[in-house]
Amino acid sequence: MTRLRANDLTLAYERRTVAEGLSVAVPDRSFTVVVGPNACGKSTLLRALARTLKPRSGTVLLDGNDIHTLPTRAVARTLGLLPQSPIAPDGITVADLVARGRYPHQRLLRQWSGEDERVVTEAMAATGVTDLAGAYVDELSGGQRQRVWIAMALAQETPLLLLDEPTTFLDIAHQIDVLDLCARLHQEEGRTLVAVLHDLNHAARYATHLIAMRAGEVVAEGDPSTVVTAELVEEVFGLPCRVIPDPETETPMVIPAVRRSATV
Repeated sequence: MTRLRANDLTLAYERRTVAEGLSVAVPDRSFTVVVGPNACGKSTLLRALARTLKPRSGTVLLDGNDIHTLPTRAVARTLGLLPQSPIAPDGITVADLVARGRYPHQRLLRQWSGEDERVVTEAMAATGVTDLAGAYVDELSGGQRQRVWIAMALAQETPLLLLDEPTTFLDIAHQIDVLDLCARLHQEEGRTLVAVLHDLNHAARYATHLIAMRAGEVVAEGDPSTVVTAELVEEVFGLPCRVIPDPETETPMVIPAVRRSATV
């Protein structure tokens, strides 16, 4: 039994249906990446898995239970979410924002503890933001802010972590930094990660399990080495291409075909 799965979901926003009959099982201890063209339902699926969007029908199961029947704190201690473009409260410091990740572990008779302090310190060290502890979040660069948000998610200490386009708006160096960090969380700590990514080459390089979506449906899933083919890329993205081994990792690498203009 996988810890997180979606069974026969219908997902919609008011009158617009995004997906029907959508089922996904997230392999335990995987780095699962969801790819697909814009508006195919990737982020909507992630929101449903994170309990921030309730399905019109179907069920999201967390440890075998309907996620919408579980207490909020219980879910927050098991599953963390880094949404798209999160907004920090005005005037909050890095240390204070990361500390908010410990809120699910607080109770009436258990307030801030030495354990909380240790976890926050380790989360900031793991993401390389220790030196920014006293800085205001709204004064940081995009790459620094993203690392701080990931540190907050780490401080939550959840075995499952969902990330919605964590590399958006970052330059290439910071994109790789964030994805390397995610890979370390998966490999060294055994966390299950689910991320939505736009860059297919990044997805193929980092994912252990790849889900390709189009028009609210799962078109293919599995190991990137078997999923990422020229035929699939053209089917899902409408992009003629070649797929070759990445010279650094031997994972699939998509090379778009040259679009030749008609000669006069």
